[in-house]
Amino acid sequence: MKKFIISIFVLLFGFQGLQSQDFEVGLFGGASYYLGDINPGLHYSQTKPAFGMLARYNMNTRMALKLSLYRGNIAGDDVITKAVEGRDLMFKSVINDISAIFEFNFFPYFTGSQRNYFTPYIFAGVSGFTYNPKVGDISLRDAGTEGQNEGYDGRKPYSKISFAVPFGFGFKYSITKKLGLAFEWGLRKTFTDYIDDVSTTYYLVGADIDRSNQAGVLSDPTFDHEPGMQRGNSETNDWYSFTGITITYKFRLGSRSHCLDQRQ
Repeated sequence: MKKFIISIFVLLFGFQGLQSQDFEVGLFGGASYYLGDINPGLHYSQTKPAFGMLARYNMNTRMALKLSLYRGNIAGDDVITKAVEGRDLMFKSVINDISAIFEFNFFPYFTGSQRNYFTPYIFAGVSGFTYNPKVGDISLRDAGTEGQNEGYDGRKPYSKISFAVPFGFGFKYSITKKLGLAFEWGLRKTFTDYIDDVSTTYYLVGADIDRSNQAGVLSDPTFDHEPGMQRGNSETNDWYSFTGITITYKFRLGSRSHCLDQRQ
């Protein structure tokens, strides 16, 4: 993860040899949610608060690079989504996401312009993130709910660090010469199926689970399954989303001759 973060900074700030326009820093506030085995397709189900910070390097009026650090809460509950009847699994997690994003503005735009002061835009990039699914204060990964701690079927504990491909769209609006506002909605397609701790099969005989066995109870809360029965769908990975508003403050970079004409 450390090398990934360093690479992102090099990518974002390595463009300063180009004729720079401006550099913005700001804050993000909004909501986050997840899609996966417990919530296969209900957008905004169990939406939770999210916040963060960002830095944007505007290469020109149509293209920008953004580095963001967002933190969001996500959750899933079979009782609410009813994705699988009789399973009764649930989780909550905190997502810490750092992303390097390329933005493309549909119209010419820069903060402070009197003419090019708004635009819709699309974005895509790369993300690294951490997660740790829990029930209450209990880490589901540490509990090994699919037999990872026992090596069932060759399984091992999964990593709490993974990568994702972020993409989405938004709308930018210049408030003043220095302040910019944007609304954005984006999804992160991840490379893990364990954000919700659900992926493969059960590993215990449900009827034989000792109620004092915390890992067993978390694995099969209904005590109604057999080893090898499907618990999740390992063929599809999980997703998460950030939706919200950013407000940024613009700084000039380089000589004045390299800056955009504020009269535009």
